[in-house]
This record gives sequence, structure tokens and C-alpha cells, in this order.
Amino acid sequence: MLLTGLIGWPLGHSRSPAMHNAAFAASGIDGIYLLMPLPPERVREAVIGLRALGFRGSNVTIPHKQAVLPLMDELSPAARAIGAVNTIVVREDGSLFGDNTDAPGFMADLSGHGITVEELRAGGALLLGAGGSARAVAYALASVGVPIHIHARRPEQAERLIAGLRPHLDDEFLILNHQLSINQSQRLKIKLIINCTPVGMHPHPDASPWPDDTPIQPDQIIYDLVYNPPDTVFMQQARTAHARAINGLGMLVHQGALSWQQWTGQPAPVEAMANALTKSL
Repeated sequence: MLLTGLIGWPLGHSRSPAMHNAAFAASGIDGIYLLMPLPPERVREAVIGLRALGFRGSNVTIPHKQAVLPLMDELSPAARAIGAVNTIVVREDGSLFGDNTDAPGFMADLSGHGITVEELRAGGALLLGAGGSARAVAYALASVGVPIHIHARRPEQAERLIAGLRPHLDDEFLILNHQLSINQSQRLKIKLIINCTPVGMHPHPDASPWPDDTPIQPDQIIYDLVYNPPDTVFMQQARTAHARAINGLGMLVHQGALSWQQWTGQPAPVEAMANALTKSL
């Protein structure tokens, strides 16, 4: 049996098993995806133990994405630049490869919604928040030349985000603004606005990161990384303004599919994974 799973703390909210186990079933692979809740003091021994237990790999979620970095034998360029691992692959020789599929998963979902890099380069993107998910999104967009603007409550966090990414990006693709007010951003005619904060997530679904007194433009695209609830207040604000609204379900599916492909060596059944994830919610 092909063993995979998810390392994090806590994990009661995770829908990943439904998605990955559906992929195994749809592909006819004798595999299983397990939840492995681990307090911080047990992460090192658990990651090293993946080899001894015969695991093919695992996903990693908060708060352990940074903690596992020094435990890897090799890191992908994305994991190194983002400073976080969300996918561990146990290679045949027992070495551990750390990757981050959040960035390509985000770009794959944009493409799946018909959003092109060319239109984003012309209008740029505004990131709400400067935490770990914002760093993955910023790396994904800046790597393909999309101008990035950041609105964060703590300017020093946004500055750290930029400083961490700068060595991994060409100068022409660097972030333009590290601290931008929402009102300022709307005067810049930004094309894509991404909520990279947990605001609006269950169990507090009535909140939004976007102020009611600042209009969203009809030609803007609102992307909320929150997927539970699947229809957030932020998305409702966008639709009221006749703007396009997308939740984070697609990114979750695509990042998971990219992990699954590395463990199995086979194309992921993305549709089966998406259907299982939707049903689990």
C-alpha cells in the first residue's frame, strides 16, 4: 500500500483525506492518505520516521511548514524561495525532497478560470495580508512578471516578505509596493485582488477583509483563498459590484494534485479530487 498523509497541528478541519483518497480510488491505486496531527515538539522525529514507516511522502500544513525545512535533504526552488514546505517526497534512496506546490497550484487555478498572465501583467495584483500564503502567491505572480502590491496590517511583515523573495526573483519582476492602502489600490486600477488572510474563514464567516465603503470595480477579479465557507462575504461584495469572485477550493485541489503526482508518478484525477472536496464541505 502506498502511504501518504498530512502533518500539522491541529488537523480537525482538514478536508485533504477526502480529496486524496478519492484520487487513489479513481486511479485504482492501493493507497491511503492519513491525518497525522503532531505537536511542534514531535515534528522532527515524525518526519524522519516517514522513511522507516514506508511512507511515500506527506503534505505539511500550519504550523510546521517552516519547521521541516532543515529536515529535508533537498529543497525545490519554490520551497527555498517561499521558505516553506507543503510537500515531502520520500525518494527510493530514502532521502527527503521538500517542495511547495501552493504557488503552482494557485497559478493552475487561475489558468483554469481563464485568467491569463498577460492581463495580470497589465493590471497587477493586490495581496491582502503578508503571511505564509501571501508569500506563496507573491512568488507565483512575481515569477511571471505580475506587479505586486501588498496591503498588510503590519508593514514590517510585508517588508520581510519582500526581503525573503528578492534573492529568488529577477529585478524586473520584483514587487512594487510593500504597503498600500486599499483606497490607494483602487486608484491604481489593479486587476486581481487576493485575500491571503484568514478573515472570513469558518468559524467566523461574517467578516471580510474589504471595507464596505470602498467600491470594488466591475472589471476586477476577486480571489479569496478561504474555501470554508465556499461563498465568503468578500466574494459576495465582489458579486454585488458585478466583479468576478473565485474561492480557494481550486487552489487547494491543484496544490494537492501536484503533491499526489509526485508521490504516485501518475497524472492526478483532478475532477475526482474536486468533487470529493466539494462534497466534504
